[in-house]
Amino acid sequence: MNKIVWIVLILAGVALLFWLVFGINWRSKQNYDRKHYLLRSRMQAEDTEELRRLLFSNGLTMRVDQRFRPLTMLLAQSGRPSVSLSEPEIIISGKQKFDLLTQDILNAKESIHMEYFHFGIDRYSRRIRQLLMQKAREGVKVRFLNENIANWPIPNIYFNSMRKAGVEVVNFSRSWSLLRFLMTLSYRDHRKIVVIDNRIGYTGGMNITKNYFTRWRDTHLRLTGEAVASLQYAFLDTWLAAGGQLNSAVNSFFFHLDKPSCGQSLGTLTQVTPDDPTSPEPVLLTAYEWILNHAQRYVWFQSPYIAPPPSLISAMRNAAQRGVDVRVMVPEHCDTAIMRPINKSYYAELTEAGVQLYVRSGEFIHSKTIVCDDYLSCVGSANLDYRSFGIDYEINTFFYDREVALRQKQLFVDDLPICHLLSSAEVRTTPWQRLMRHLAPIV
Repeated sequence: MNKIVWIVLILAGVALLFWLVFGINWRSKQNYDRKHYLLRSRMQAEDTEELRRLLFSNGLTMRVDQRFRPLTMLLAQSGRPSVSLSEPEIIISGKQKFDLLTQDILNAKESIHMEYFHFGIDRYSRRIRQLLMQKAREGVKVRFLNENIANWPIPNIYFNSMRKAGVEVVNFSRSWSLLRFLMTLSYRDHRKIVVIDNRIGYTGGMNITKNYFTRWRDTHLRLTGEAVASLQYAFLDTWLAAGGQLNSAVNSFFFHLDKPSCGQSLGTLTQVTPDDPTSPEPVLLTAYEWILNHAQRYVWFQSPYIAPPPSLISAMRNAAQRGVDVRVMVPEHCDTAIMRPINKSYYAELTEAGVQLYVRSGEFIHSKTIVCDDYLSCVGSANLDYRSFGIDYEINTFFYDREVALRQKQLFVDDLPICHLLSSAEVRTTPWQRLMRHLAPIV
């Protein structure tokens, strides 16, 4: 009898722990306002009309194709940045990103802000780390936001040496109590952000590890122009929420206020959109569904992981039934063993819904992109899965521009020769995959 009691108590304890880590829904206006209070209060006290125009004005919305203007408003809800202008460079080579990023860091004069989900200890990552330390010693203000849960295998000495060199390193996950820590343990900072001298920004799918620089196929962005301010805003928001400090006025972190910017009336219509699990609404999921519901000709996705919520599968099905060409490109082999059966468990449902599912061979593809109707396109950190839409902190960049869309469309087409288009007759879901599928909302 005593054994049965102990077994029941242990199982109850495990269930309670599991619920604390994965079962609490933090989506509410109160939690969202509390999370973003620090930057918003600083902005209210210190910002200027010009800064508000840059980040939150709807002045450029009228330049967006009328069909997509409602999307710009959807993405700007809860005080997120509105449409601005940028000069984007689409990067699909890890070497290209490494070369560009290292050169921009070397040229930095004032500040470097960096936020990554994964920051490795391989020789490429160490080179980036070495440059950050070098620039800090030179007097450049270097702020580094460390996703300490995802990077837990890296010893503290790795980041402590950065601190000794003058780099401000702040851990994303922090708590004053064990209970609070457990309740937020599952929430990860999945964003990829670099802002250099308030003028150059990087964001997209590539982390700082050798896989992204040497092996995998991914898509990333280098941005210049006013849209960099939106990246900066997202970084500063998370920096303050994680416990970082800003020892100067907020408006000093936005170049346009004291120095003329180039191309204020020219450039690509761009909307940088952060999302997080405290947001009252899952803004990226809602946006993806909106795109599918309003597409006229096609919507093409690339994603390394595919475990879409039922509402997104329904939107894909409805679009396909209207005659929209809905395609999803996924890798043949996932980088993690747990995601392989989860990915495959959705193949039958998606193909039966009318989605053209392309399985790409060759190197692992980590791109998270969308292109729609030769006008709207997106590069981001969010996967087509539960975690990105409801648990992780993500950031996506949307473009309202024919030229950028055609470029991304061509990148999709360029990947097709090494893809296999699955038919519904080819796929079936095994009992093991069905079992693993239940883990999709938490892995």
